[in-house]
Amino acid sequence: MIPGYLPFLAPQADRDAIIAEHHRRRQWAEQDKKGFLRYRQPAARLARFPARHVDCRGPEVVIGRADELDEQQRRQVEDDLRRFMPWRKGPFAVFGTAIDAEWQSDRKWQRLAAALPDLEGKIIADVGCNNGYYMFRMTAAKPRMVLGFEPTIQHFYCFSALNAMARRDELHIDLLGVEHLPWFSLSFDVIFLLGIIYHRPSPVQTLRDILGALRPGGTAIVESQAIPGDDPVALFPADTYAKVPGTWFVPTGPCLVNWMRKAGFAEVELFCSHPMSDEEQRRTPWMTFESYSDFLHPDDPGRTREGYPAPWRVFVRGRKKG
Repeated sequence: MIPGYLPFLAPQADRDAIIAEHHRRRQWAEQDKKGFLRYRQPAARLARFPARHVDCRGPEVVIGRADELDEQQRRQVEDDLRRFMPWRKGPFAVFGTAIDAEWQSDRKWQRLAAALPDLEGKIIADVGCNNGYYMFRMTAAKPRMVLGFEPTIQHFYCFSALNAMARRDELHIDLLGVEHLPWFSLSFDVIFLLGIIYHRPSPVQTLRDILGALRPGGTAIVESQAIPGDDPVALFPADTYAKVPGTWFVPTGPCLVNWMRKAGFAEVELFCSHPMSDEEQRRTPWMTFESYSDFLHPDDPGRTREGYPAPWRVFVRGRKKG
């Protein structure tokens, strides 16, 4: 099966590579093993409940009203939604079930919204889209197509379930990662890279790949975990940072700006930076594992458990010349 987003891509995109990887990853995801069935089965059950009312304009993405289902159906929906725990991004309200995710993601969306280009009619990529919260929020601006890159089975099936109910035809997802961007040459007007860059061993090359996937004049929105400071430097943790493995370089805001410029972006702007807090990232009944407060040093909240500076978030925008 050819992915539905393929007709939206530029002629320069490597369609053969995309189709081959799409088929390979789908076959992998459709294995009849416990680790795959635990998400695929509830996604299939939830897909039987298309919503009549969908509203993506507010902080809470609303998919269906409570009165669209009977009590037994609502209990079934809530039970299947809980099978996707832990919920990292949100909030959502699905047929009356309120999902309070770990991140109050509307706060980040509001920071982004002030710096976004016009998304109407645009072809957009959200790289590392998780359960698609930001993709749903984008639909209010009427983009032509949004493709979520998400290699994680849990998040892939969670988004698939949500969109089967929401039926936003402009939204697509594939089990791809940031490393597959070179196949999408000149294909996107806007690319979001939110919370990914510090997990990449070669951040400047990743940004060059984003630049190559943008159309001339396109915009990249890059958000990263960061350390505070005005010097253009990055922390290179010995093992974990804030108890998170797979963290390579944690930049300051000026360092991320320099990465963007050296990757070839023009009009690079650091448009927001702020310290993280347990008001925005915290445990909830839908995410019961460790969260932000557990990542800090017990005797010094200005430091991580490892003794590094406590994390900030930084937001940078850059444009491809065209």
